[in-house]
Amino acid sequence: MKIAMTGASGFVANALKKRFPDVVVIERSDDLNTIVQKLKGVYAVFNLAGAPIAAKWDEAYKKVLWSSRIETTKKLVEAINQSEVEHLISTSAVGIYPSNVPSDERSEKLGEDFLAHLAIAWEGEARKCTKKTTIVRFGVVLGRGGGALEKMLPAFRIGLGGIIGNGAMVMSWVDIDDLVSIYAFVLEHQLEGIFNATSPQPLTNFRFTTMLGKVLRRPTFFPVPAFIIKMLFGEGATVLLDSKEAYPKALLEKGFVFEYGDLEHSLRKILA
Repeated sequence: MKIAMTGASGFVANALKKRFPDVVVIERSDDLNTIVQKLKGVYAVFNLAGAPIAAKWDEAYKKVLWSSRIETTKKLVEAINQSEVEHLISTSAVGIYPSNVPSDERSEKLGEDFLAHLAIAWEGEARKCTKKTTIVRFGVVLGRGGGALEKMLPAFRIGLGGIIGNGAMVMSWVDIDDLVSIYAFVLEHQLEGIFNATSPQPLTNFRFTTMLGKVLRRPTFFPVPAFIIKMLFGEGATVLLDSKEAYPKALLEKGFVFEYGDLEHSLRKILA
């Protein structure tokens, strides 16, 4: 099965390429005609394009976040609609949900901050696709060789890890291997619609920190005050400080089984 992919150099993309090795790479700089040509013989497109969210946001960077998702998806969908591609799987994020509200795919209430508006607009462009369309809302992706965990490990390995703020914010996460399996499951069953790519067991930052320390056999005595996060990331601190409790109800109803739905199981596999 030939797959085309945007954002092909990223952490998630590299994991997907191991499962789907016949990949056509679509560059952000490709014009519409180039993309249409690249899509010849392609069955499905994985839209993973987007500048990193975990960064300091100022007005200029927010424009980068917007254009790298919205404009790229708009051009991609226009090309797909002119092609023989059968299936688009487009990325979104659980940042679309409001903070401190347990949510699943049927939740009607969405967030009102920049991250939520970004996800809403992103999904809106994907829905303009005339082929089978699936939107996968990522939680925090955990795995070896990239992502959030890779940034946390240096401090934790030397015993300087700790909770963020008061540790009460809920984190919706997914193991990278389960995320890859979700893509395969969606294609195998030709699923359309919205799916939360999150473990059925979201947990607080305190519990996550405690478990990571346990697996690494390191203390977790050094909390990071919320104001430090805000100084480092500006408005982007919301990614780390907001509480997003999202459940994969739609996937579970379709029969998907998480192999690494328990955090300790996931961490021990990743850190083995």
